[in-house]
Amino acid sequence: MVCAMRSLFLAETCKETQLHAFDPQPWLQVERGKFSSQSSSSSSIESLIKVAEPPVLPFFKPVDYVDALAKIHEELDSCLPHEKSELYLFQFQVFRGLGEVKLLRRSLRSALEKSSTVYEKLIFGAWLRFKKRGQEPISDLFSSCTKCSQEFRILDVTSEIPVQDSEATDYCNSGKIEESNIVFFHVGEEYIACDRQKIANLSPPFKAMLNGCFTESIQEVIDMSENIISPSSMRAISDFSLFGSLKDSLSVDSLLEILVFANKFCCERLKLACDRELASMVSSRQDAVELMVCALEESSPLLAASCLQFFLRDLPDCLQDEQVVRIFSEANKQQRFIMASHASFSLYCLITEVAMTVIPKSDATVSFFKKLIECASSSRQRQLAFHQLGCVRLLRKEYDEAVYSFGSAVAEGHVYSVVGLARVDFFKGDSHSSYEKLSSVISSHNPLGWMYSERSLYIEGERKMEDLTRATELDPTILHPYMFRASFLMRRQKPKAALLEINRVLGFKLSLECLELRFFFYLALEDYKSALSDVQAILTLSPGYRMLEGRVSSVHLQTLLKEHVEHWTTADCWLQLYEQWSTVDDIGSLSVIYQMLHAAGSAKGVLYFRQSLLLLRLNCPEAAMRSLQLAREHATSEHERLVYEGWILYDTGHCEEGLRKAEQSISIQRSFEGFFLKAYALADSSRDPSCSETVISLLEDALKCPSDRLRKGQALNNLGSVYVDCGKLDMAADCYTTALNIQHTRAHQGLARVHFLNNSRNSAYEEMTKLIKKAMNNASAYEKRSEYCDHGLTQADLDMVTKLDPLRIYPYRYRAAVLMDSRRKEEAITELTRAIAFKPDLHLLQLRAAFYEHIGDVAGALRDCRAALSIDSNNPEMIFFHNRVNI
Repeated sequence: MVCAMRSLFLAETCKETQLHAFDPQPWLQVERGKFSSQSSSSSSIESLIKVAEPPVLPFFKPVDYVDALAKIHEELDSCLPHEKSELYLFQFQVFRGLGEVKLLRRSLRSALEKSSTVYEKLIFGAWLRFKKRGQEPISDLFSSCTKCSQEFRILDVTSEIPVQDSEATDYCNSGKIEESNIVFFHVGEEYIACDRQKIANLSPPFKAMLNGCFTESIQEVIDMSENIISPSSMRAISDFSLFGSLKDSLSVDSLLEILVFANKFCCERLKLACDRELASMVSSRQDAVELMVCALEESSPLLAASCLQFFLRDLPDCLQDEQVVRIFSEANKQQRFIMASHASFSLYCLITEVAMTVIPKSDATVSFFKKLIECASSSRQRQLAFHQLGCVRLLRKEYDEAVYSFGSAVAEGHVYSVVGLARVDFFKGDSHSSYEKLSSVISSHNPLGWMYSERSLYIEGERKMEDLTRATELDPTILHPYMFRASFLMRRQKPKAALLEINRVLGFKLSLECLELRFFFYLALEDYKSALSDVQAILTLSPGYRMLEGRVSSVHLQTLLKEHVEHWTTADCWLQLYEQWSTVDDIGSLSVIYQMLHAAGSAKGVLYFRQSLLLLRLNCPEAAMRSLQLAREHATSEHERLVYEGWILYDTGHCEEGLRKAEQSISIQRSFEGFFLKAYALADSSRDPSCSETVISLLEDALKCPSDRLRKGQALNNLGSVYVDCGKLDMAADCYTTALNIQHTRAHQGLARVHFLNNSRNSAYEEMTKLIKKAMNNASAYEKRSEYCDHGLTQADLDMVTKLDPLRIYPYRYRAAVLMDSRRKEEAITELTRAIAFKPDLHLLQLRAAFYEHIGDVAGALRDCRAALSIDSNNPEMIFFHNRVNI
């Protein structure tokens, strides 16, 4: 078996890479749980758990993002309509630097909604589509939705640009040419009869030629043979001069001839008519490639826009086309204006983002960033463009060029680019200079987590650990400090401490890099079952993920590990799933479902749906949507497929459409999932209190239908919540108790609420304590329990919440409110500022704005109001607050 596995691995790694091939075989070439002496060597462990330096992020990262958002919002209030899209683009860049996926997409959608030109509509529509890549199979579901159809449909470019006055001219002519006005144009072997006055009206040059002091004004025959025009095209020009329109039957070649002719003789109306006709004839990327060159040469903006649309619809694939790359990378200022008008910077922002995703080290990517810099007209734009080009130069190990780019970004005010300068110094062997650069930043600005995390790379020993600790205190969302500390502990033969450290971050932020590191910890500890669980969770999140900096396939490692883990039957899997679900071990549940999906004869649609629910709970919306798509593809009946389509629509914000899908499913066959979806969507979409009775009825109908106890537990839990809202506490308690009897652990929280409403605070506290003891992920349980205990215990519970999940905002707000009530005003503001530094949240900003107003700092209050409105521009409380303080 060992020889066979070695052969299999070597064959696989030879296919995958020829450089630095990593061999995990020593960890796996054993009978169950027994290693050879070679496998446990310290050098092997070192190679497995080495933590790489974090990348220099190619994002716009202002030192004070609140101030940046506030300024953008202020500008949005006072700018001209055509300037709004570009401001929303920079709002998007700020949220991108913060890692706020929902907010950055909202900013992109705002940019699209506020687009004032067809070019902006094409660019921001394509950008949103790129952000949703992988969702093409479900685009048909959004075809009837106005909000989404703009992203997926092909725009009629010609209808988006109104007919100009210069194109609209009255043509009152029977089509006959009076004999006295006839002039013949000699083209090739033919003589084309034209109306002298009508041709003269096409342009000033023709007017001067035919009616001025030129010889042609008295000639009856004019030789046009040297003007590269065919007889048929000249006849079309004659017809246009008479009727004001081009014939529908003209070919692309004829229209191109006429376009060149119109440009040469300054026939503006004829050129615009040609431009419109050609724009309507682009139907593929190949058409676009062939016609864009002509559009740029002949200054045809409509044709260029139409071609651009097909390039953008084919992102990222079109960036593999040398002709497309050449067009974008060689366009000069005038050609960029023809192609995108005033949206050139936005266009190259999109192209560079896509290029950084698919071809980050290519020459094409460098050329795109050079064009982005040429398009930049403001300091903000130059900060972004220079910093991103510096990141590309760094990837390509072009250190001198990287220094120039990062230095230019710093000179424009982008402090984060110092990270790039420090990294170059380090690569050149001058870590002291790197350290000094970061120290200077720390001393010159309010310190942020990334400053200490970056500086830690250039020192060793206790000072390094101090910086890493400080980085986590300031920004607990940065992964590198946890990974380094965990790896350090593992190297010091402290595996329990190492696992505790990496589990700290995995408890609130599901990260592929951290899962990978923990996977190798488990390998080193010979815990193959846990290692297999982690690699299967990784493959659920990212099916193509490759470990060890891309050198080894996760699928291959999973295949090797399975040889050393006991095989589970379908029944075993279900028992494991119930166990993981009841202990609220979501990562473990993901692994079990992955295993079930790859077993023969499994009901894949149902399992992919369960997988999507877990991924949503783990805050992985993109992976959840992928699972829902797969559930739809593997549905075994129409009513099942309709349910999954309903959830897809609901999860993408189309609640009413999701409700209709549920009703269609129920009309075909009554099912648990059909009724559950309808109840869920109705409860969310209706503001009518009377709908509670309908929701109760739907959940009762769901419980009468066949399903497993995992889903029935969820339905009972939801039903209990509705009963509580209706004041039916005894019925709610029955639901929660029944749910607990079938191991739906989260029902403890609902039952605690019932106890509290029945004036039994101690019982509520005890109920939440039971949940805390059972649940593996219990930060939310501590937060809820804090509502049922005395002040001293409340503080302790909320401190535990922050320790387990620093992204939960309620503890910060509570502590700040307590401090403010104690008249410790500065400490209250500091508590909120601590969280706001890494978590852009409406409620945190709203409370800090109120505190600033309370102490008389109107400027601070107004700044926080504006930043909060950048997060939710429609929040009525913040709008009222903003209007009050903005006097």
